[in-house]
Amino acid sequence: MSLQRINPESLAPPIGFSHAVVVQSGSIVLLAGQTALDGTGTIVGRTIVEQFEKVMTNLLTALQAAGGEPQHLAKLTIFCIDPGDYRANAKEIGAIWRRLAGRDYPAMTLVGVTRLWDDQALIEIEGTAVIP
Repeated sequence: MSLQRINPESLAPPIGFSHAVVVQSGSIVLLAGQTALDGTGTIVGRTIVEQFEKVMTNLLTALQAAGGEPQHLAKLTIFCIDPGDYRANAKEIGAIWRRLAGRDYPAMTLVGVTRLWDDQALIEIEGTAVIP
């Protein structure tokens, strides 16, 4: 594997992310921010959980088109208009992550924002993957 996930015991235990990811070799894929847009350009899902599932599906579709798989994700940045809502639904969001991406977690950052490009978007995720 070209990625090594690092979680020092001296840091708080990571839940749903890794503290550091070391790229050992491979091709880097930069994934544009994805929202819950469907194929017609319409945001689908009214809740953060519904939108998270579509966002991850879109992100993984782009990654797969570039030749990658979920375990190749090294870093994600999550932009969210209500981080409290994200945190309140972390259990459901985590279940969706595990169903779509497995149990390998990249390094992640969640950033609260006032709005996203699409007015109805609650969340956007961009990423970096490393394909061996």
